[in-house]
Amino acid sequence: MEIALQPPALFGLASRHAQWASVRQTTIAGNIANANTPGYKAVDTEPFSAVLDKTSASMARTSAGHIEVPNATSSSTRTRAKGGDGDAAAGGNTVSIEQEMLKADEVQRAFSLNTGIVRSFHRMILASVK
Repeated sequence: MEIALQPPALFGLASRHAQWASVRQTTIAGNIANANTPGYKAVDTEPFSAVLDKTSASMARTSAGHIEVPNATSSSTRTRAKGGDGDAAAGGNTVSIEQEMLKADEVQRAFSLNTGIVRSFHRMILASVK
C-alpha cells in the first residue's frame, strides 16, 4: 500500500501570499516608473484578504464512502485602478511617490512575515521528524 504525502496547507497558503506580494511589488514599481507620465492613473492590487476569500481549500476524498466535494476554482490576483483620491497632478497623473513608498514598505513586511512563518513551520516539521 502506497501512501502519497501531501504538502501541508500552510505551505500552499504561504506560496499564494508570496505570489500576491510579488504582483503587488510589480504594480508599485510600475506606478513609480510612470510617476512622470502625463495622464497615468495609479493602480493597486486587491487586498490579500480578498484573494484569500476567493480561494478555498479542497478536501481530500480518501475513501469511496466519503462525500465528494467539488473543488472551488481560485482566481488570480488582479490589479485595479485607484479611484477617488483627487490628487491628480497638472498632467492628470495620480501617482504619489510617498504613497507608493509606503506600499512598498508594506510589501517588504509581507515578505518578511511570510518568510518567518514558513521558517517556523519548517522547523516544527523537522523537530517532529527527529
